[in-house]
Amino acid sequence: MWGYGARHDQPSTGVRDQLYARALVLSVGKEKVALVSLDLGRPPTRTSTASIRRRINEGAGITTCFLVASHTHHGPVLELDNWPTPEKPYVRALEDKLVGAVLEAARNLQPAQIGFGTAEVSLNRNRHARGPEKPVDRELLVGRVATRRGETLAYLVNFAAHATLLDAKLRDLSADYPGAMARSVEQKTGGVCLFLQGAAGDLSAKPSRPDGPDAFGVELAAKVLEVGNTIHCTLHLPKSLQSREHTFTFGKRIDLANPLIRSAFSMAFFKELIDFYEREYREGIKPTLTTTLLDERIGLVGVSGEFFCSHALHLKKRARLEHLLFLGYCNDYHQYFPTIEAIGEGGYGADAQVSPVAIGAGERIMDQALIDLLEMRGNIRK
Repeated sequence: MWGYGARHDQPSTGVRDQLYARALVLSVGKEKVALVSLDLGRPPTRTSTASIRRRINEGAGITTCFLVASHTHHGPVLELDNWPTPEKPYVRALEDKLVGAVLEAARNLQPAQIGFGTAEVSLNRNRHARGPEKPVDRELLVGRVATRRGETLAYLVNFAAHATLLDAKLRDLSADYPGAMARSVEQKTGGVCLFLQGAAGDLSAKPSRPDGPDAFGVELAAKVLEVGNTIHCTLHLPKSLQSREHTFTFGKRIDLANPLIRSAFSMAFFKELIDFYEREYREGIKPTLTTTLLDERIGLVGVSGEFFCSHALHLKKRARLEHLLFLGYCNDYHQYFPTIEAIGEGGYGADAQVSPVAIGAGERIMDQALIDLLEMRGNIRK
C-alpha cells in the first residue's frame, strides 16, 4: 500500500470503499484536454503517464491530459511494475482502465456549458508552519458542466487538504474523504464528480466533528453544492483552449545512490520502492508542469508533486485570472515542493528526506506557470 512508510511492503487486507477514476474531456475547436481524477495516492509514474497520453492521443486526438491523484494514503503502490506478477502487473491494467475512461468520455462529447464558483471554507489547516502566520488556501473552487438544457454532466471540485483521515494502521483500500464527497455530490446531482486535489503539501483536513472521512466528505459535499447552486453555466461558446507543458531538471539534496543512505531508506520503507526512486532521480529530479487556459479566463495548472499552499496562493494573485485551478499530484510524482521560507523553518515536508529536490524548485516552476498563462493571454510575446 502507498502512503505510510511504517507499513513497509505489507499488502492490503481488504476494500473499505472502491477506488475510482473519473474522466472529463473538454473540446474547443481542434483542441482537446482530458481531466482525470484518481482515488490514488499518486498519479501513474512517468512511463505509465507517457503510455496513457500516447494512447489517448492516438485514440481521440487528446494532446493534453491532467491525471490528478486525490493523495489518499489507502491506495496501492504504483512504483512497482512486477506485482502481482511480472507478466500481469497491476500498473498495466491501471493504464488500460484510465485510457478506457478517457476514450469513453471522448466518445460521449456533446455541446455543453461550463461555469465556475468559489467560496472560502474553514475545512483545512496548515500542519507545517511554525511561525505566527500560517498560510492556508481556503478556496473551494467548483466547476459545473451542464448540457444546453441545464442538466448536470459533471462537477469539478478543487480543494487542498491531505486525504489522510483514516488510521494509518488500517490496511483496507479506501478513497478517504474525497471519495465520500464525490459519492455524495453524484447522488444529489446525477453528474460525475471529479475531485482535483490542490497544493496540499502542508495542509490537512479540518473536520468540524471527529467522525472520520465519510462524515467530512459529506460536509465538504454540502459546501460544494452550495457553491454549485450559484453557478450560471455560460461558457457554451468558449473562444479558445490553449495548453503548455514543461519538464524540468533539478539537482538533488540527497543521493539515494549512496549505499548508506539507500540502506536507511530501504529500512524505513522497502527496498524495491527505494530502488525505483534511485533510478528515477539518477540524472536529476524531473518534475512536470502542465498549464491550460480556457477562454482566456480560466486557468488550470498541474504539477507533479506535493506543493506547499503558498505556491498556489501566490500564483493565483499573480495570474489575475477569473479562476485558477491549481492541481497538485498531477502527471507523475516527485515528492514535496516546500517554499524557500518553509525550508528555512524546517520540519517534515521541508527536509531533504521527503523533499529531495533542489531548494527553490517550486518557485521556478511557478514562475514558468505564470509566464505560460501570460503568453497564452497575449500579455507576453516570445
